[in-house]
Amino acid sequence: MQPEDDLQQRWMKLECALEKRLGIKPDLDAILLLIGIRESGLPPKVFNETEKFNLRQMAVCTILVPARFYELFWVDDFGWPYFKELQREPELSMPERATFLKPYLLMYAEKHKLI
Repeated sequence: MQPEDDLQQRWMKLECALEKRLGIKPDLDAILLLIGIRESGLPPKVFNETEKFNLRQMAVCTILVPARFYELFWVDDFGWPYFKELQREPELSMPERATFLKPYLLMYAEKHKLI
């Protein structure tokens, strides 16, 4: 089995697990939003676009910590994490970025038993 095939199978497994919980098949942005909400500790609610952007960015920082793109340097009194950039993320198109993020997202999902 090719590593790319394994990645695709693991991704489909994550999508299926989340679809069972949510009732809809989430896309990459929705999965990042779920991770952001989980990491923020915020209660479920309707988030505005700015909040969704911030939550997705928090998720990206969180999943890229093991790759040493970011490190957690502070958590405020409300539980909101702040990250220090250690190296720039590569400049990629949207499809390339999705491909870049998937392995890190899967590592997070497996570590936190989302699958």
